[in-house]
Formats: sequence, C-alpha cells, structure tokens
Amino acid sequence: MENQKTDVVIVGSGVAGLYCALNLPRDKNILMITKEDVESSDSFLAQGGICVLRDDSDYDSFMEDTLKAGHYKNRRESVDIMIRSSRETIQDLIQYGVEFTKENGKEVYTREGAHSKPRILFHEDITGKEITSKLLTQVKKLDNVTIMEYCTMVDLICQNNRCAGILVRDKEGHFFTIEACYTLLACGGVGGLYKHSTNFRHLTGDALAICLKHKIELEHIDYVQIHPTTLYSTKPGRRFLISESVRGEGALLYNKNGERFANELLPRDALTKEIRKQMAIDQMPYVHLSMVPLGKETILNHFPNIYQHCLEEGYDVTKEPIPVVPAQHYFMGGIHVDAFSKTTMDMLYAAGETSCNGVHGANRLASNSLLESLVFAKRAAQQMTEQFPESMEQLPEHIQFNKLVGSLNMKEYNDVELLQQQYKTMILEEMEREKNSDE
Repeated sequence: MENQKTDVVIVGSGVAGLYCALNLPRDKNILMITKEDVESSDSFLAQGGICVLRDDSDYDSFMEDTLKAGHYKNRRESVDIMIRSSRETIQDLIQYGVEFTKENGKEVYTREGAHSKPRILFHEDITGKEITSKLLTQVKKLDNVTIMEYCTMVDLICQNNRCAGILVRDKEGHFFTIEACYTLLACGGVGGLYKHSTNFRHLTGDALAICLKHKIELEHIDYVQIHPTTLYSTKPGRRFLISESVRGEGALLYNKNGERFANELLPRDALTKEIRKQMAIDQMPYVHLSMVPLGKETILNHFPNIYQHCLEEGYDVTKEPIPVVPAQHYFMGGIHVDAFSKTTMDMLYAAGETSCNGVHGANRLASNSLLESLVFAKRAAQQMTEQFPESMEQLPEHIQFNKLVGSLNMKEYNDVELLQQQYKTMILEEMEREKNSDE
C-alpha cells in the first residue's frame, strides 16, 4: 500500500481547513484531502454573513446574544475567545482579498434573528462563497500545500492514544496511507444523515464514528440545529436555504390564510417550533415567507442569489411569498476540543463544524459559524507551530508507522456501503444515547 509522508494532514477543504493551512509555517509540508471536489463544502453555502465585535461597547450584548441563543449551555471561555478574536480575523480576511459590502466607503452591518443589534458583515447573500473562494485562492498559491480531491478518510492510524496519520480511499477505490506529525479533522457536519438538510449529501459525520471507534471524546452530539426557513420542494437532494438575514431585514411569515403567526426574529430553534406548530394547524407541508416588504432594490442588491434561485423555481420574491419549511442545517456538537482545538488524542486536532469547542451551546446564533471556524482553526495552527518536533523520531514513544499499517485488517474497509452504514448507525445510536442522557 502506498504511503505518503507530510508534516500536517488536513481532512476537509472548508474555511477551517483552508485557514489552518494559511496559518501554518511555510517550511512545513501540508496535505489536504477532501471527500468530493474542493468547492463542495458547506462553507461555500453560507449565505448570511460573519459576526464581528463592532467596538468594546458591543462585547456584553454579543456575549449575551450568543449565550442566550445557546440556552446558556455554551463554554463561556470559548465564546470570549471568539468575540475578542473577531476583528483580527476580519482584518485577515480583508488582507486575503475578501470584500464585504460597503456604503460610502464604510462597512455595512446587518442583523439576523436573536441578535440585539446589527453586527454582521456580508457579501451580498453569498458570504460563505466569497470568504471560502478567496481563502482557497490563497492556499493554492502555497508551494507547501497539496490538495487531493475525491479522497475519503476511512480511519485514523494511531497507537497509545497518539494519532500518526490516516487511512484514505480514493475515487477508484484504492487505499493509501498518510503519515503525519499532526492531523486536523475539519470535515464538516452531519447533514447527509438526514432526509431534509441544507448540507451537501456527502457530509455524513464519518469523523465522529471514527473517533467513537478509537474512544476519542465527543461532546453534545445530540445538539443538531434545524434552520426554520428553507425553500419547500418535493425534489430530492439538498434544501436551498433562505437566509436568516432576509428576516433580519424585514421579511414576514404568514400562514395559509395570509396571517402572521410568529416573531420572525426568534432564535432558530424557537422559530422552528412555531413554524412546525403552524404547519400542523394549517395541515400544510410549509408556511409562507414574504420578502416583498424589503423592496425590489434591497432584494436585488442584498439577496441576488436567493432572488435568482427562487426565480428558477418559479417564484418572483419581489412580488409574491415563497413556501418555506424547516430542515436540518447545522451541527453544534462534535469532537470535543479544548481552546486550541486539540482533541483528547495526542497530535490530533479538530476544527469547524465537526468539532465542539462549546461556542454555540445547544443552539447556534446566526452568522457565528464562519467566525468560530476561522478563529479556532487559527488557534490549532498556532499551537501546532509552537509544539512542532524537529523530527517524528523525537516524539515520545515513537510509532513504527509501517508496522501499524501492516496490522490493519483491510477487509473492514473494502465494502464501502457497509462501512458507511456502520458509521451512520454508530453516530445515530450515540446521538440517541446522548439525547436520552440529557433528559
């Protein structure tokens, strides 16, 4: 079996993986793998924006908004780190070429549900694409980074609670190993486990099952967020998100009789409950959302992507309401990490949606996801940089990688569908166990 050696292997090509790569030393070799093509990450799909601390007077309300949305189940230390790192992160993004919407040369802030004031920077309604594409462009310029598409991590290679690399399957079904000093899991959420989700279908939480297998601690994996407004469709596949910033700008919800029934700026979980209750009363598979109050100019300038997609589905949002329905959207739980994104296994880090650093608590505040992913990916890179050994042999209890690989039972991995089903079952059973333990 082919083996590749690198200093750092990053599993995933979203903002967490890309930003970590950009913050690692240029004299370290970095290998990134991604399950599909490099642009098929949920980071590209983020619509609304990215939160930022506007000034010191905003700190208390930013903290309270995040804690309140998370039902005070958040790790306050992590929220503090995210908020205090936000302005520096935004400056980094701007230096990498990210363009946020401006008026008269000044940044424009928008507001979304459960925010007490506008503190969200955005780029039209494709903020995630703007940020991720610009980071990807910068990573591709680096001579020390190699990106491999259509490669799936199927297991960790580890011994004595230390990660030494990963086992990978390529699109032809061939297996190979990657030996690395450090491994970062930044492989997204769990939307592929659900019938209705805004996520890419290939994001099935494999890393969670692999961590369960190796007794790496997980945290709150029953914390799954449902987004209240996705475009209703009977077609199979990923659901199209109608950004929360639409309601933040004044869009209104109506029942089948054209009557308002809820405060549109409720936290996501609370609004989801109201919509589902109204759907049951109406005996309808959706409710209506009207963007008409925003006015045509605002719709076309701030939400051109939503406007165009709805038009392709037969709805002109400047003139008529659209049918919306809740769908699985975000994963607040994940692989337990500390303030530097370190897991409970040595040499193994996790960042982005696949990790749980406690920022979001039981329910994520709108537009905190991109910020949280970036802040804690950089912190992972910083700690790796500070602790890099001069050589693999200098690590305590040096692992004989080839012997470990030789001991793998490859029959466990040959049946792809069976392995995927086993991993799915492991995750769903653990989610149910965690849910029952919380009750």
